[in-house]
Amino acid sequence: MVERFYIKGGTPLKGEVSIGGAKNSVLKLMAAAILAKGESKIYNVPDLTDVEIMLNVIAQLGCKTSYNKEEKSLTIDATDITNVTASYELVSKMRASFIILGALVSRCKEARVALPGGCAIGERRVDFHIRGLEALGAKIKIENGYVHAKTNKLVGSEVYLDIPSVGATENIMLASVLAEGSTRIQNAAQEPEIVDLANFLNTMGADINGAGTSEIIINGVKPADLHPIEYTTIPDRIEAGTFMTAIIATKGKGIIKNIYPAHLTFFTDKLLKMGANIKLLDPTSMEVSCKNRLNSINFVTQPYPGFPTDLQSMAMTLLTTANGVGIITESLYENRFMQVPDLNRMGADIHQDRNHAIVKGVKKLTGAILTASDLRAGASLVVAALMADGNSVVEKLHHIDRGYENFENKIRLLGGKIERRNEDSQMNLTEGTHNESYL
Repeated sequence: MVERFYIKGGTPLKGEVSIGGAKNSVLKLMAAAILAKGESKIYNVPDLTDVEIMLNVIAQLGCKTSYNKEEKSLTIDATDITNVTASYELVSKMRASFIILGALVSRCKEARVALPGGCAIGERRVDFHIRGLEALGAKIKIENGYVHAKTNKLVGSEVYLDIPSVGATENIMLASVLAEGSTRIQNAAQEPEIVDLANFLNTMGADINGAGTSEIIINGVKPADLHPIEYTTIPDRIEAGTFMTAIIATKGKGIIKNIYPAHLTFFTDKLLKMGANIKLLDPTSMEVSCKNRLNSINFVTQPYPGFPTDLQSMAMTLLTTANGVGIITESLYENRFMQVPDLNRMGADIHQDRNHAIVKGVKKLTGAILTASDLRAGASLVVAALMADGNSVVEKLHHIDRGYENFENKIRLLGGKIERRNEDSQMNLTEGTHNESYL
């Protein structure tokens, strides 16, 4: 049996949608929670596959974990850590779980973590993580698909990152919290999720300064200085951007609630230049609408605060029916255009040349059978199906479920016509058979 989305396009999305907690933040907060003995509680936690995987990783270490779906909260009791191995079975499913490496080395002076998996969007090496931990005094061996790190004592150091890697910045931060002396991370990632992690750790008793800038200083503290806490995760800026895109793509009008608009400044600016209407209603909500055909733009994905690579596929979907020609340059991942073949099958005119995509706007997209190749590409195909004429089917929903909670329910609340069905994997789906009975 497989799950599929059945979508009837052409209906403007209207109403209100509330954004959940940031997936890319909460996973790192969960790893950070193991630094302090006792029970920490994290609020605004989305019910996602990736959260479940991370809970299993932490439980494998000997921690007690639980998730409250109604309260959207989880508890992690890290009083005892009885195992320092994070298995391939779990880590291979989700790259972000590799962040447990820095936390384990920090608290236990040893870690054995499988090399990571996740979406196949391109090469994402871990050498920056390893070099950072080695600079702090960890001895590292890579064998049999595992990174084995061990140390008698971690000592603060100067760490320069060749690129501002989010994961490497986070792993080094976690490892440095209990190191002796001060650590300075230069060319650090500046994403809001980095700031959220630093705030979490500082609330726990750490001493971190400069998060959100290119230079982060971590003054090591003693294990007794850390204590369990309660903390609320920031809103998910990528989910917010996805729903902004969906409302604009369908020529609708809606209010996005529970967001931090400052986290979306660059993306919002591009949407305004395309011709969308965006109005800030209060510090945590904005109104988004669009009546006319959009205009094409060019953009380059960059580390924060630049254009987010996780929203590149959403912007590409908007460009497919915009006036003129837009050029997208993907500067971070070499396989981040995996949605292109399916968009072209819907009638888009996209030419890919290595890390550039040239998008010539067409009059409309038409429904088709689509396959989610990864998390963000999958979400962009759902948006494309919502704006297209006719009916579409989207397969391989497990990718989308990694990063969007109740995706189809929120779309339906906005008036979108979408249904999830669990069906025989051998069903004969053919183009041209879409009809009103799909929904």
